[in-house]
Parts: sequence; structure tokens; C-alpha cells
Amino acid sequence: MALKGIKVIEFQGLAPGPFCGAILADFGASVTVISKLDPVPYDVFTNGKRIIAVDMKTKEGVNIIKKMCSSADVLLDTFRPGVMEKLDLGPNSLTKINSGLIYARLTGFGQSGLYKDKAGHDINYEAMSGVLSLLGRNGEPPVPPLNILADFAGGSMLCAFGILLALYERTKSGKGQIVDCAMTDGLTYLSSWIFRSRPLPLWEGEPGSNLLDGGYAAYRTYKTKDGKFMAVGALEPKFYLNFLKGLQLSPENYEQFDIGNHKKFADIFLTKTQAEWCQIFDDLDACVTPVLEINSMMEHKYHKSKQNKLKSNNNTIIPEPQPSLSRTPGVSVGRESPTMPGQHTIHILKELGYSKVQIEELLKKGIVYANRKSNL
Repeated sequence: MALKGIKVIEFQGLAPGPFCGAILADFGASVTVISKLDPVPYDVFTNGKRIIAVDMKTKEGVNIIKKMCSSADVLLDTFRPGVMEKLDLGPNSLTKINSGLIYARLTGFGQSGLYKDKAGHDINYEAMSGVLSLLGRNGEPPVPPLNILADFAGGSMLCAFGILLALYERTKSGKGQIVDCAMTDGLTYLSSWIFRSRPLPLWEGEPGSNLLDGGYAAYRTYKTKDGKFMAVGALEPKFYLNFLKGLQLSPENYEQFDIGNHKKFADIFLTKTQAEWCQIFDDLDACVTPVLEINSMMEHKYHKSKQNKLKSNNNTIIPEPQPSLSRTPGVSVGRESPTMPGQHTIHILKELGYSKVQIEELLKKGIVYANRKSNL
């Protein structure tokens, strides 16, 4: 696997940090999570990672972490700016003992600027990036697409990309560096095409009335007879002609960019079920597809033909790592059992050279937590 041999230390946080660590683990990195004694709830990305529970507010706990970082390649900091410095675990401290360490910092507003110390969530970072303002319609309040854009696209993915860039550069310089990934700035960068295309006539109207945001009748979703939906993306003339063919409409009567077409298209889609429309458009190159429901998407022939997703033991869909590599593909660590808090504490301490007596003392003092003392 592409990242085999790379050691990652991940400080447990909410969704963006754990997914960044999961991306690295999916492609072969060995990821060890440092959790507090009271671990973060709802971390669904523990699979395939090791976890040690440490009291980071104690000198002994900090020393354990420093020992771990001395041989690590990457550290993933998910705390607000300044927290790691207060613990004596900031980049200035850790790079003294490991000059090759890639110190990745994943936060909402970054390590500098007016908002660096402010709390926030995906919706706030989307709002500050300018992108959320485009996700409304008819003067209604904009609605974020769950927490995908800032948390995972502008955050996890770009942070992982920054780590890979730093690892590659290290092969030349031998030195590590700090990766400052701000989810707000990451989402802004991710939206570069939108910003650069603003002068074009694509964005002349209010949100929800333009070519790509639902204003164009041939680029939106439509409800079907059985209460499901079809997605239409017939932008180019050749696709639009095939789209009209599927609806049994004449091109002479339905000019491509006439906003008034929407009602007619909507009425026609209500006359057939989603399955019936799929049967029609499967034979037409019209950029029309069903809106698959997340709980049943695996039953669709596209996903069956690709075989690029799997189900875990509790029947949860675990997507396969992307992109696909021809020689060193990723393998989802999500197929492994979830890792429990403190599950690898004793094993990791042994690796660091702690004796049985020392480990017993750390457990007794509450410096570390282990849920499997039998490993001692």
C-alpha cells in the first residue's frame, strides 16, 4: 500500500480529524489515536487504528506522547490554536526531538487571523467561505449539504493532501513542516471555479435561479409518480435533445434555456415511477439518473457492477478508498472492527519501553486508561 511504513499520531477530535486519519490509514499508514480519558463520542472512524488513552494534563502523560512522537512521521492536531503549546506539545517542542515530523493542524479558521480562537462547525465555516450564500432558493434561508463541504472536503481531504505534499517534500529536504489546514479557507479554495466564474453569465440571478443551482429546468431534480426523484443534468444541446426525446417532447416547442419549461417537465415526471424513467433513460445519453436513496443504493446495478463499496458487520455501507490505484490501491480499514477506548494502551506502552511495574503505576495513578488489563 502506498503509505505503508508511515506512522501517524492522531489526537482524537470530531469528524474532520478522524476522517483525515482514516484516509491515511486506508492507504496503508499506521495510525495511533491519542484519546483523552473521556473519549470523544460519535467517532465512527476508529476502525483499523490503535488507541491509547492518556491524561494529557499530567507531566507523565505528556512524556508518553513525546516518546510516541519521537519516531512518528505525522502528527494530526485537531485542537484549537494554542492548546498543544500549553501542553508543551506544540511544533516548536516536538520538532526539537523529531526534525522530520509533519505537524498537521486541522481547525475551522486556521492558526492566524481574527477568528482563530472562535468555535464553529461546518455550517459556520461554509457561511464564512461565501459558499453557503449560494445554496438557497426563492429568498429562503440557504441550506448546507449536511456537513460534507467544510468538514470533509475543505478539511479532511485537503489536510490529507497537505500531509502528502509535506511527506513528498521531506524526501528531498529530510525536514518536516507545519501543515495549517483551515476548513474555511480550504472550502474557499475548493470553490475556486465558482469564484473565478462569477463574471460569467452563469451567475446573473439570485441563488436558485441560475444555470447550476436549480434555476435551469434541465439541471435540477424532479419528483416521480412513486415519490422518488430523478436528477437531470442535460446542459449540452446533444444531451438536451435526448432528454426531450425521453420525455417525448418536440425540440421546437421547448427552447433549451426557457425557465418556463420547469412546470411542464415536472408534470411529465409525475406520470411515471422512478424505475420506469430509469428504463427510458438507460438507453438515452441524456445525463439523467435516479436519485438513489442512501440505504438502498447498493441494490442499483451501477454499484453492483463496480463492486466498489462493502457492508460492515452491522450492515453499514463502508465506501472503498478513492481514488483507485493500479499497483497500490487502498483497502478500507472500515471493514475492521471498531477500536475501543484504551484498547491498545498497554501494548503501545510496552513498545515505548515501559516495564510492567511502570505500566501498573501509570494505570493506578490514572495517567493512562486501558480496557484490557489482561494484556499486561
